[in-house]
Amino acid sequence: MTSFDSLWATTLDVGQHKSTRGYRRFAWNDADMTLREWFSDCARSRGMTVEEDRNGNLWAWWMPEGWDGDPRGAFVTGSHLDSVPDGGAYDGPLGVVSAFAAIDIVRARGIEPTRPVAVTAFSDEEGARFGVACVGSQLSTGVLAPGRALALRDNDGITLSEALLSAGRDPVHLGEDPDLVDRVGVYVELHVEQGRALDLIDRPVAVASSIWPHGRWQFVFSGEANHAGATRLVDRRDPMLAFASSVHTARSAAELHEAVATFGKIRVLPNGANAIPSEVRAWLDARAADEETLTKLVDQITAEAQAYAAADGIGLEVDAESVTPIVEFPQSTRERLRRSLAHLGDIPVLPTAAGHDAGILSAKVPTAMMFVRNPTGVSHSPDEFAEADDCNRGAEALADVMADWVCG
Repeated sequence: MTSFDSLWATTLDVGQHKSTRGYRRFAWNDADMTLREWFSDCARSRGMTVEEDRNGNLWAWWMPEGWDGDPRGAFVTGSHLDSVPDGGAYDGPLGVVSAFAAIDIVRARGIEPTRPVAVTAFSDEEGARFGVACVGSQLSTGVLAPGRALALRDNDGITLSEALLSAGRDPVHLGEDPDLVDRVGVYVELHVEQGRALDLIDRPVAVASSIWPHGRWQFVFSGEANHAGATRLVDRRDPMLAFASSVHTARSAAELHEAVATFGKIRVLPNGANAIPSEVRAWLDARAADEETLTKLVDQITAEAQAYAAADGIGLEVDAESVTPIVEFPQSTRERLRRSLAHLGDIPVLPTAAGHDAGILSAKVPTAMMFVRNPTGVSHSPDEFAEADDCNRGAEALADVMADWVCG
């Protein structure tokens, strides 16, 4: 059994729901805390020092022999450990497990680093609990203000500040990481592909070219609660109608703009089977190949939603919760990755429509991404999958990149 295989097996029962088979690893819940302990154990068993930074991100350090002083210019790799609701096993943890496995491979080759190496697990990448993605990396880069982050609430009304206190963390420390630029020489994130491009060309590993611009918008349709049986149709102010029409608009507008748009999360008040809703709160996820197209897409969906709301006599408020511009990974960085992997043959270079911590960090430090083949293309689902052979190839490829960087 390889290092990857043995490590991977230790993650599979953490946070998995028995009936759905999906994972519910949300920021600062029991599963997240267990995986944080797992991360620390993996690091310490390899003689690495462990640090949790001011924003809850985990760092495990492999320092060169005789290194004197703080980490500077490190080769950093990893991903995240949290999941979407009932998500798959691979999205996030694959990159963290592969990072530790890559260190084992590099050490087995007898390679000693000339610069620091770190494995990271960024906090709350999916945003499943508090609604904003990449909280840890956004805080570290200064994109997300601490005050706004701490006020975020989950579905039970618990704020991030309260969740941190319950987990034994002091929320007063949240904020931009002043040492990020100095200590990270490059961040390379390995991730399961969230699509079928590699399967269609029969390649196990790829390098990322870019991340589509994307964002989340909250739509609040406000009507009037009333009796579902006793209220005449002409007397109703039902926000569900405008919302339902907006769902169809999002799909047709996405097709028109050759983009994607999804209303995937809603909250209904009072949420009774025999009650007309007073409010429908819905979240739109929209992504496009360029920022101009994304803006046109969201503007169209918003304008048509406003028209539906006006026709039904209800209110509508739209708020952009997070918007991430396009990320073009530096050509010099990705070409260096391809040179490190040249012995594997021609390495495909692919864009992705999925957001990642690497995209957030790219504004501050050099970043790159690698993908491992997903034979079904399914992601954010219990059916997400990657073959064991491909996972091991991914860890080996990451080790090749690591060895090139730490010896260069």
